[in-house]
Amino acid sequence: MGNGIAHVCAAAGFEVKLNDISRERIESGLATINGNLARQVASGRITEETRQKALSLITVAPTLADLGDADLVIESAVENEEVKRKILRELCPLLKPEAILATNTSSISITRLAAATDRPERFIGIHFMNPVPVMELVELVRGIATEDSTFETARAFVERLGKTIAVSEDFPAFMVNRILLPMINEAIYTLYEGVGSVEAIDTAMRLGARHPMGPLELADFIGLDTCLSIMQVLYEGLADSKYRPCPLLVKYVEAGWLGRKTQRGFYDYRGEKPVPTR
Repeated sequence: MGNGIAHVCAAAGFEVKLNDISRERIESGLATINGNLARQVASGRITEETRQKALSLITVAPTLADLGDADLVIESAVENEEVKRKILRELCPLLKPEAILATNTSSISITRLAAATDRPERFIGIHFMNPVPVMELVELVRGIATEDSTFETARAFVERLGKTIAVSEDFPAFMVNRILLPMINEAIYTLYEGVGSVEAIDTAMRLGARHPMGPLELADFIGLDTCLSIMQVLYEGLADSKYRPCPLLVKYVEAGWLGRKTQRGFYDYRGEKPVPTR
């Protein structure tokens, strides 16, 4: 998600500094951006000149201190509240007072995350969809303290990226994931209860509901750990049993079968083509 956000920002003409937990991760992100831009050139979506200009606007930021002169900082760490709060607490003293701080969380309370900062009035949720260069939607989510000027600046920023905005209230999982993740969770329950196989469930939803990919394939693409985190936020935040994470989802995450990023989830990706694991 981080390299996708950097990609679209640079393509829109913004100067970007890319930070990650290690220099190797930053270099990997830059390589991904370069590859994705090259594919856009090959498909005729952008010119080679545009690709070169975008790459020239992205620089490496090995430490959080390197972000000190930024006007807008977007946190896009793992979907874990404690990890995000730790990053935000470390980041705030390094930023200039007028800087806007945003989070790309897909489910966690903006108000709670804002409370971990020194600028709740200049804090906002800017939730991109994955993959960022392809997906058109961005959810904007205000916390209870977010000022109008922060919201309007964030709106103008997203519009300059060429994205479509959907404004959500600060409820668990916002709009897209509150609808999408329970569907995925129900598909996992359908597998868990033996109603259908992985292949049958995904085929049924692709052909029967016109979904571009089946819900179990989509879960692997999102990351099963992220799916579980979002379902836990919904279950704990809304106190409704319909949001209880499926035990099979929990088991896969405990096994380290997280989907595409670990080469195994509801499909095994280690061969020439994905093979269902159940």
